[in-house]
Amino acid sequence: MTSSSLPSSRNSWLILAALWALLLILALVRPLAVPDEGRYAEVGRWMLQSGDWLAPRLNGIPFFHKPPLLHWLQASSMAVLGQHVWAARLVPALNAGLMMAALYVSARQLAGEGVARRAMIMLGTSLTFLAGGQYVNHDMLVATWIGIAIWLFGLSFLHGERPHAGLARWGFVACALGVLSKGLIGLALPGLVILVWLIWSGQTKKMLTFPWFSGLLIFAGLAAPWFVLAQQKFPGLFDYLFGAQQFGRYTGKTFNNAQGWWFYGVALLLLFFPWLFLVLAQVGRASKVNPAVDRRVFTLAWVWVIAILVFFSIPRSKLVGYILPVMPALALLAAWGWERVMGSWRHGPKYAPKLWVALVGLALSIAVVTNSLVESVTRDRYTIDIAPTLACMKQPGDTIYLVGGYPYDLPFLIRADKQMRVIQDWPTLRKTTGDNWRRELFEGADFDSQAGAVLQSAEILPAASQQAGNWLVAPRQYSSSELQGWTLVMHGVGWSLYRSTPNGVARAPVLALCPLPLTGSPP
Repeated sequence: MTSSSLPSSRNSWLILAALWALLLILALVRPLAVPDEGRYAEVGRWMLQSGDWLAPRLNGIPFFHKPPLLHWLQASSMAVLGQHVWAARLVPALNAGLMMAALYVSARQLAGEGVARRAMIMLGTSLTFLAGGQYVNHDMLVATWIGIAIWLFGLSFLHGERPHAGLARWGFVACALGVLSKGLIGLALPGLVILVWLIWSGQTKKMLTFPWFSGLLIFAGLAAPWFVLAQQKFPGLFDYLFGAQQFGRYTGKTFNNAQGWWFYGVALLLLFFPWLFLVLAQVGRASKVNPAVDRRVFTLAWVWVIAILVFFSIPRSKLVGYILPVMPALALLAAWGWERVMGSWRHGPKYAPKLWVALVGLALSIAVVTNSLVESVTRDRYTIDIAPTLACMKQPGDTIYLVGGYPYDLPFLIRADKQMRVIQDWPTLRKTTGDNWRRELFEGADFDSQAGAVLQSAEILPAASQQAGNWLVAPRQYSSSELQGWTLVMHGVGWSLYRSTPNGVARAPVLALCPLPLTGSPP
């Protein structure tokens, strides 16, 4: 199938809209994944509820692992659409749609309509888009803005003997939004890709006429204000955010999810199946690229993939979402791979249309099935079974105690109006705990001791069990002997709900007027 036989650009936009609509539908049918989605959705909800748009907070405690763009957008989305899961997921979904649109527009200019549409469909049918595009965390945001920055800088340098100043300045805007999304990689990765590409393609002289001064001024004007204001109010923020959470995670050996060099190869296969095999068909095939395509564009795509892949393969700590910035370039390479494979296959003109439909159907099926399996695989981590009952029965001003763990989705599901008290042996944990939820709470409490006062020890539980208006949430397997004085309200699959027993009188829970999901069971 040749590029000229493909429909017009209008049909391409309709296909893009259809794939984005499917993404929004899938985002409706899945509960919040924990810990990430519960954590980040709640930070956005708390920002809206508290009115504090400067400091992201988890359970009211400062949470400075990442800059605030995700939280600002989520709080804004919830202000308009309400405080529910779909409103939180709309933010990564919008960015995923923007990533796909940027790929289509840029590839159409650089490689033609046919290749652009095919690349867009490959991205839009992959797990990258249909799963990663609805996942509430920072990864899709920063990947989108890194990609847009690379497209804009690349188009600027390809404009002619002198870079296009307007495109370059918009590239600095994208870098600023990338930095506000997830930190320094929003600037470092576009810079790395473009620098290596310019050197490799012999275009370094163009850097002399690049609008560095105005571009960096725009970048600083957009990216710097929040960091300056937050550092003024919370001294030590720079050391924590840039030192511990950026450089420390990149160079350290004690952070979660240590993996070998092979990790991102497997991740890319899962995220971009089956299209990744068409990318591999491009290895060593630069001479086979459509002669109408500027060879520098082909080089840019490969540098984009390899430079970022190497960058994230160096640290021991690796997570799947980190590799999302390479996906637009992979999609473009895969689209070229399709043309090369079909063009060299003597039965290509006959079987290519049917094979294309089959592969698109396979990719969509994988995404839909994966989305439906997520809840069953992680069901015991959710509080979605006990949360409706707690939300119904508790009164304004009631206090919730957490023991034995931290249910990340609970405050979002019940729209908690005050901080929950988290019961742990905090003095010991400060000395012994690793990279986990406990650390993110007590490190955040160091920025605001008043908010961190809700981190308390088990000694307060007996007295709390005798005071009206107190609730306790514990893992289902938690020893009941440690919860003397608390009355069981219901067991969920993974968590159990208790209430206080004033004056030692166990009151029967009133469940008649409250929802009792099938996944929960009364005592």
